Amino acid sequence: MSVNGKQLEGKVAVVTGGSRGIGRAVAVALAREGATVIVCSRNRDSNKDTTDQIRSEGGSAFPYQIDVTDKESVSALVHDVLADFDHIDILVNNAGVAADNLLLRMKEAEWDTVVNTNLKGTFNCTKAVARGMIKQRSGKVINITSVVGMIGNAGQANYCAAKAGIIGFTKSIARELGSRNITVNCVAPGFIETAMTGTLSDKAKEEALKLIPLGRLGKPEDVAEIVRFLASPASDYITGEVIRADGGMAM
Repeated sequence: MSVNGKQLEGKVAVVTGGSRGIGRAVAVALAREGATVIVCSRNRDSNKDTTDQIRSEGGSAFPYQIDVTDKESVSALVHDVLADFDHIDILVNNAGVAADNLLLRMKEAEWDTVVNTNLKGTFNCTKAVARGMIKQRSGKVINITSVVGMIGNAGQANYCAAKAGIIGFTKSIARELGSRNITVNCVAPGFIETAMTGTLSDKAKEEALKLIPLGRLGKPEDVAEIVRFLASPASDYITGEVIRADGGMAM
């Protein structure tokens, strides 16, 4: 820990999907712990609100553009970050999309878009940063999955399959990279107040609340605090885990 009490001082953190919602809250939380945060999304300009907030608090953040589904785009980002900052210590795979539909109505494009962004994107980004983390013999990879990847949800076969895949991927890579002092963990949010859940009807939200023992939807900060912990030295002996942030919904 640094003299100012910030546990991530001197660390460089890459956060995908960092322009809004959970990604933005994660970026802010890591910056408050002293990390230099690379805020990534498809549109570099959309990261401005996140970087502005972090800088207004005295933190360090820089906007970058990335398409996590495109291996070349991911490789270019990692190359640029390493050229600018020399190392990457933390990767948060948060970028994700949803395209809900019942199985018999689901278009192949809806399946491909969700799986490519959520699951393949996690693969692309993790693979791209792993070599540097292995060389420096340290690193933290934190993947944002979902409780529906554990319990399923009607109308979300594509999303649930991708999120379940992230859990299996996390456990496998945790075994592969553990000997290099690299931890790989998941955070599994439940119903969180974001733009993605904002499209739910009032009735759907009421039904969701009945499933949550704590009786409220989560906030992006509820997820961000777990990510902050997993990125910190306090979690150095934790790897291959899935930590739920769901108010008890999937107990």
